Amino acid sequence: MKPIYLDYNATTPIAPEAADAMIPYIREHFGNPSSGHPFGALAKRAVEQARADVAALLGADPGEIVFTGGGTESNNLALLGGALARRDRGRHVITSTIEHPAVTEVCAELEKRGFRVTRLAVDERGFLHPDRLREAIDDDTILVTFMLANNEVGTILPVRELAEIAHERGALVHTDAAQAMGKIPVRVDDLGVDLLSVAGHKLYAPKGVGALYIRSGARIEKILHGADHERGLRPGTENVPEIVGLGAACRVAGERLEEHMSAMIRARDRLHEAILREVGEKNVRMNGHPVHRLPNTLSLSFRGVEADTLLTEIGDRVAASAGAACHTEEVDISPVLQAMGVPVEWAMGTVRLTTGRGTTDDDVDRAAKIIGEAVRRLLPEGEGAPVSAASGENADVRLTQYTHGLGCACKLRPQDLEKVLRNLPRPEDPNLLVGADKSDDAAVYRVSDELAIVQTVDFFTPVVDDPYRFGAASAANSLSDVYAMGARPVFALNVVGFPAGRLPLRVLERILEGAFDKAREAGVIIAGGHTVDDTEPKFGLAVTGFVHPDRLVRNDGARAGDALVLTKPIGVGVLATAVKRGLAEEGTAEKIADLMAELNRAAAEAMEAIGASACTDVTGFGLLGHLHEMTAGSGVDAEIRASAVPRLEEALRWIAAGVVPGGTENNLEFVLPHVDFDADVPEGERVLLADAQTSGGLLIALPEKKAGALLEDLRKRGVREAALIGRFTAKGTGRIRVAR
Repeated sequence: MKPIYLDYNATTPIAPEAADAMIPYIREHFGNPSSGHPFGALAKRAVEQARADVAALLGADPGEIVFTGGGTESNNLALLGGALARRDRGRHVITSTIEHPAVTEVCAELEKRGFRVTRLAVDERGFLHPDRLREAIDDDTILVTFMLANNEVGTILPVRELAEIAHERGALVHTDAAQAMGKIPVRVDDLGVDLLSVAGHKLYAPKGVGALYIRSGARIEKILHGADHERGLRPGTENVPEIVGLGAACRVAGERLEEHMSAMIRARDRLHEAILREVGEKNVRMNGHPVHRLPNTLSLSFRGVEADTLLTEIGDRVAASAGAACHTEEVDISPVLQAMGVPVEWAMGTVRLTTGRGTTDDDVDRAAKIIGEAVRRLLPEGEGAPVSAASGENADVRLTQYTHGLGCACKLRPQDLEKVLRNLPRPEDPNLLVGADKSDDAAVYRVSDELAIVQTVDFFTPVVDDPYRFGAASAANSLSDVYAMGARPVFALNVVGFPAGRLPLRVLERILEGAFDKAREAGVIIAGGHTVDDTEPKFGLAVTGFVHPDRLVRNDGARAGDALVLTKPIGVGVLATAVKRGLAEEGTAEKIADLMAELNRAAAEAMEAIGASACTDVTGFGLLGHLHEMTAGSGVDAEIRASAVPRLEEALRWIAAGVVPGGTENNLEFVLPHVDFDADVPEGERVLLADAQTSGGLLIALPEKKAGALLEDLRKRGVREAALIGRFTAKGTGRIRVAR
């Protein structure tokens, strides 16, 4: 069944009338509006008609409309241009604490340029009382900017009253009307503003087009330089098809505003009432002003529920937005909810549901049921009426949709982990060969002169959708820690967190089957384990292995002159994120699942046969993070060649598109003080070298003269992507140089 779209404040579909109006200017009428021939004249007439349509919706003169590339550009032009034009009169700018980043970031830029910015607080409903502006404004104030309607909770601000106060002191008044256009009447004279920003894609027009209203007589400076298009304020040839689409969308909005408002209010209130029935009034609260708010916007908080977990559970059936993101180390609550003082236990469970022209009663009813069932499953025990998922024997689930993070990328930030471990007491038992005071892969305890026990535990959230593949990858990842120590894994215990109320027990059975089969391949017995009921699935193994104390391989034995070999390509973290977001190419999920499920046994056997100085496996801290542990522990510096590192090439494309796991970003931040990148190493490759891996390869240090033999042996054993990536250069403080 088609998913239900309740995220109209994020973007809207293009209105059919707008799409139809654009087609001739995509297929036939391609002229440049600045050209003097008939082709240019036709395009120019279309642009001016669109200008008139935008102006009509705002009650403005067409000459007061400047077309831009979107709402963000309009805000930049209004605020930077307005402040720069009046900087000789003063340096004070006033805004609110609930503005969109398209305004807050511009205000931060103004501060860097020497302007003083005051941010006025709102009340618990997101409403800004005009008296607060009256108290803050002074003779140095040159510009005030307040959004007309908040994009998260829908509260409508009293812009007219605020404008009157600002004009009494001679300040220029701007409003970001992106969310209000087409939902409520927006007339510039009624509002009394000097500048007003429009975003096309919030208005059933295309993305990438917007407009700025500039009241006749108001002066702003241009911030882009080029030819004299758009009154000299916005250089560059006009985007005729999209401008035409914006004009048509504004025309439709003006003609049918009352009809659209009524429909959106009805759908919004029906949705609210249905959700209240589903989860009970005590478990939900509405955010925003009960009266002065957008007709389509419903911000709801569910106490004790994580918003990102809720959205992943409903994400393939209902599209919505979160007001908070819960991470391992913290809860990121939106600045708007913080400004309104929403308590954390409520704010962390906030979702924004926004209706639109296409929302039907059936959409609303189905969405309320889906959301209600998910919330009841996620409510703390005793708070809701859980709906058991345990009876579903053959449910087709996507495991990554049941977690907000992926695999080893969910590890604690290395910065935070270092702080915690720094305060732990140092073990004193001489038989503990490797303990928590080391950053090695496993703990090692000597039980005799001939035998040491290697013990490790690792578990994580799903990194692939298929339960069986997840179990296999997780088992391979856990076993890898033992292989990296030069040891032989012998037996293991399951470590399970499972949301029995959210997922069928058959899913857990398949996870365990995948792990058992992978353990059998490794010659390892899974002897039991431990389970807990959790809000999201987690799985791993506690693995025990044996090694002769004299043949133990640690990560701190690297020596100057040693070569550095990596046995698996990197990029799994990025590609798993692309898969989770539905962006990756077909076959990518299977490719990375197979790679993660590949045991490091053959690599470990080759390492043991040739002889290694040090080894670690590359997992959640990324290649650079684990290499830093080697260099710092060994007291040597290292150099690697980025181009020599085996990688999944598709990952670089997604890094360029901004598809980067949070764990990878944390890793890069952590290693930057310890790494010197050559200037010609591209930014994307720097990110990739810090990518959080799950069940990655072994990173092996060995005498340089043995590197060729190791690579040959690895290939004979089927480890075909292993590569020589660098060397340890000299004794030092653990610095890493990355060359191209």
